[in-house]
Amino acid sequence: MSKEIVICWRPQPRQLTFLKACGLEPPFTGGLSTKPMARVIGYGGAAGGGKSDALIMVGVVGGLTYPGIKVGYFRRTFPQLNGPGGAIMRSHELLSGQAKWHGGDRRWTLPTGSIIQFCYCDKEKDVFNYQSQQFDIVLFDEATHFLRFQYRYMLTRNRATTDNPDFVPFMAMATNPGNVGHMWFRKEFINIGDFEEPHSVEVEPTKYEVHMFIPARLSDNQKLERRDPNYRESLEAQPEIIRKQLLEGDWDAMAGQYFPEWNRTIHVVKPFKIPGHWKKFRSLDYGLDCTACYWYAVSESGKLYIYRELWQSSLTLSKAAKKILDMTPDDEQIMYTVASPDLWNRRQETGVSGEEIMHRAGLYGLRPANSDRIPGWRQLREYLDPFEVEEGVLDAKLGIFSHCINVIEHLPALMHDDNNPEDAADEPHEITHSCESIRYGVMERPPLRSLTPD
Repeated sequence: MSKEIVICWRPQPRQLTFLKACGLEPPFTGGLSTKPMARVIGYGGAAGGGKSDALIMVGVVGGLTYPGIKVGYFRRTFPQLNGPGGAIMRSHELLSGQAKWHGGDRRWTLPTGSIIQFCYCDKEKDVFNYQSQQFDIVLFDEATHFLRFQYRYMLTRNRATTDNPDFVPFMAMATNPGNVGHMWFRKEFINIGDFEEPHSVEVEPTKYEVHMFIPARLSDNQKLERRDPNYRESLEAQPEIIRKQLLEGDWDAMAGQYFPEWNRTIHVVKPFKIPGHWKKFRSLDYGLDCTACYWYAVSESGKLYIYRELWQSSLTLSKAAKKILDMTPDDEQIMYTVASPDLWNRRQETGVSGEEIMHRAGLYGLRPANSDRIPGWRQLREYLDPFEVEEGVLDAKLGIFSHCINVIEHLPALMHDDNNPEDAADEPHEITHSCESIRYGVMERPPLRSLTPD
């Protein structure tokens, strides 16, 4: 860090992980600065995790490390920036006497000539106020308060203004679950794969970008826990969904959720080599709008693992069959594939069923699934319902490999049907295809009692 400025701030462990992802941890660990690990880096989860402090310090450390850069710090409204505990007040606690404040412009100028500009973007069209501006680093605080269009547009303002070849522009965002941006953030940062690792994300058709997410919990902010031990109790006293979002940082907690049993830490597992003797089968829900096929392995105890997925639109029946075969290694023994019964309906114009077309394409072993909706959803609930295997350790009868990103996104997003609370909603279809395919799979294998303790 520059010798001309001394800031009394030390990162806590999770904040340091975030700074490292941004390539800005050397002032606290020694060594040289590195490039950011992703184009866009998300950070946060639970309330009180220390995310806003870390976000401000990304701007400060970045501005001191790379002279002359421009940093934009965004909130949705000006009162959110300027109110008690807001970013402007906190920046004064950190920078007063060490940098120059320009009150009328809401801007700090650091001794290196870098600036930190506080910005707000309330209405969707307000992004165009920044059309001629450019920021080397863009910071979004409480990112889920923003619409996806706002964050995507501001990436067009995120470009290098310095000739330093070591600097790479990036965007960093801190937030809690909930609010208007919950679903886009969850899709592009939470459901992309293992946390703390960069992942290539399709942000537009055939257009990819590297994202990563650093989770934070209240327990990560020991300074706050010591300063206000009652804050945790305040969060614990909230209604269930708010409590899960703000205390547990649970991105899968949503109002109207059909499977409240869902728990990412229990149901999502890191991929492992499946023993060769485990039985394997597939489930398939086909539609021209989406083909959803899942591969299952059955452990000795009867636990199901979903270890592969095909979720793709616009496949004809024969192309879907070929895709499934291409994704199945030749030495992998698949016992059967359960599929939607309507594949056996003969088409009036051809007299040929979907099952026959897939059979001709080489996909053998199809058999009609039990398509009873409510019993199927109940069965899936049994598989998802956590149980205690030992004190403080929970497990479930279904595990999903972390690279099966679509079903991880869709299962917790399935909602109750408005007209029949026992049933799940059949829209939007991009969610229901994968969920119905899983329902076919679990109806084929009733869960064994031996999985759960007596």
